[in-house]
Amino acid sequence: MDVFSLLMDGFATSLSPLNLMIVLLGVTAGLFIGAMPGLGSVNGVAIVLPLTFIVPPSSAIILLCAIYYGAMYGGAVSSILLGIPGASTAVATTFDGRPMAQQGKAGLALIAAAVASFIGGTISVVLFTVFAAPLADLALKFGPAEEFALVLLAFTTFVGLGGDDVLKTIVMICLGLVLSTVGLDLISGQPRLIFGDLPGFYSGISFLVLAIGVYGIGEVLHTIETSKTAPQVTPARITFKELGAGFRAMNRLWRTMSVGSFLGFFVGMLPAAGATPASLMAYGIARSTSKKPDSFGKGNIEGVAAPETANNAASTGSLLPMLTLGIPGSPTTALLLGGMVMWGLVPGPMLFIEQPDFVWGLISSLYTANFAAVLINLALIPLFVWALRMPFTVLCAIVLVLCIVGGFAPSQKMHDVWLIAGFGIAGYLLRKADYPLAPLVLALVLGPLMEKSFRQTLIAEQGNVLAFVERPLSGTFIALAVLFFLLPLAKYLRKSPKDGVAPAQ
Repeated sequence: MDVFSLLMDGFATSLSPLNLMIVLLGVTAGLFIGAMPGLGSVNGVAIVLPLTFIVPPSSAIILLCAIYYGAMYGGAVSSILLGIPGASTAVATTFDGRPMAQQGKAGLALIAAAVASFIGGTISVVLFTVFAAPLADLALKFGPAEEFALVLLAFTTFVGLGGDDVLKTIVMICLGLVLSTVGLDLISGQPRLIFGDLPGFYSGISFLVLAIGVYGIGEVLHTIETSKTAPQVTPARITFKELGAGFRAMNRLWRTMSVGSFLGFFVGMLPAAGATPASLMAYGIARSTSKKPDSFGKGNIEGVAAPETANNAASTGSLLPMLTLGIPGSPTTALLLGGMVMWGLVPGPMLFIEQPDFVWGLISSLYTANFAAVLINLALIPLFVWALRMPFTVLCAIVLVLCIVGGFAPSQKMHDVWLIAGFGIAGYLLRKADYPLAPLVLALVLGPLMEKSFRQTLIAEQGNVLAFVERPLSGTFIALAVLFFLLPLAKYLRKSPKDGVAPAQ
């Protein structure tokens, strides 16, 4: 009953005229951002983040979460109509969504994606409401040693973001940690890695500058190189008859959507896991448990419903460790975490005690955003199709201007603009070399937290390194971190040299 009363107080915050308007604007913007190939929630949040300084922190996080939510919905639009995922989270939707569109069922596929996203989002928000406070109470038992061990555990899960190339993922984590040390020392105040006493580096490297550079500028450069021909859009229209047929079809997929929702939520809770692996796992489970597995990849509506429920549930699940533990569950929540720090809010268990209006206003706004997203998504499908016809030269120019303005606005220093350009080129080159970018951004965000907790523990324990493994919670986290680190390494070492050699003809 206590949770219910807190949630009702949260609705009083989220349903205020300002926040309600922000939810509608954020969801609409997120839908377009998610529908644009190559953008996605990470880029959308990074570009819009500087604009949040004009509203209170509670409204700012609601705006960014609404964009995050809307982008999860919008990612299916280009996957179905173009055959190009709006983001990596919508890759699995392409497998059956595009064949359905080619068979003249684009409207049904878009309805299925919207309804499945709504179901996944609703179930995950309910789970979020139930588990948020208990997890926050558990987190109150955390000291500096436990915080360090938890961040270390998060770093070991980053390996999953880099695919099978463990070495490249580790390199990117180390690079992010190095960049996080630029500026003044946390304890002594001495300058570190300021590159010849350049004044701009005294304040460190902002995660916002890095994120806009590698995800905004870098993505534009990569798209310019790889886009040779304009993709063809499959026409789509939504009628009341098609809506009724879509709802009837979705009524037979409750098992698939339920499994995808629970799976997506708990996978999304894992630090650095995110919606992409959740959607792929849900698709694989749906295919393996289906009575007609051979129909997958050929236009099976179940192949659209499963990943869409999972990626929307995962987007909500990834917010839980960010709020309760201060650990982002995805690259997008890493940006949200950095935004909260900029607004003067400290994510963690004390946030539920010190800022209950902020926390429960955010949780209640997820219900509002989820409901608004499904209605706006269905209503604006014709407009989405029109936007996807926009010439890439126009879209490219808009993104570049937003990146430059967004990087300059917070500090109003040209130093940050040059850094954005440099990180953009570096991000483009790293992507060409198949280096994962997500671990770099997450390491930059978590690096200061890890250093601070590590040094606090050593100071409190008078240099006793064994203190990290002697405490039950921190010792358990470190053991899990070692396990997660060794598993992909073992898989990498088990590969025989013959695996990479083509058989003789």
